[in-house]
Amino acid sequence: MADSNIQYVSNRPYRTTSNNNYRALLQKPRSECTEYEIAQIEEYELSNGPLSLLQTAVRTNTQVLISLRSNRKLLARVKAFDRHSNMVLENVKEMWTEPQKAGKGRPVNKDRFISKMYCSLLYPIASPY
Repeated sequence: MADSNIQYVSNRPYRTTSNNNYRALLQKPRSECTEYEIAQIEEYELSNGPLSLLQTAVRTNTQVLISLRSNRKLLARVKAFDRHSNMVLENVKEMWTEPQKAGKGRPVNKDRFISKMYCSLLYPIASPY
C-alpha cells in the first residue's frame, strides 16, 4: 500500500506534508506560535518560496546566475544565505559588456574572477541553464 505523503519525482521518493497544516500555521500570529511551529513555518518557507532556489544551490553545490542592477552578472556557488537574500559566494565570475571607446564596432565582453564575495540581493531567480 502506497503512503499518501510520498511523491515520486524522477523515480526518487520524497516526503511532502499537507499544505493545509501550514496554511493554518501561517494564519496564526507568530506571537501565539510555539518554537516548534515557528521552525515548521520557516522550513516550509525555505523549501517552497523563492529562497528554495538558494537552498537547493547550497545543498547540491551548484552554480547560480545572479543578475545585478548594473547589468552585470555573477556566476557563483552559494555557500550561505539568509532570509533577506544576503549571500556568501565562492568562485565568482563577474561578467559585463563594455561599449567600444569610439562608439563604433561591437561591444566587448569582459569578466573577472573573485574567490570570495558577500552579496546583498533582493530577489533570486532560476538560471536558464
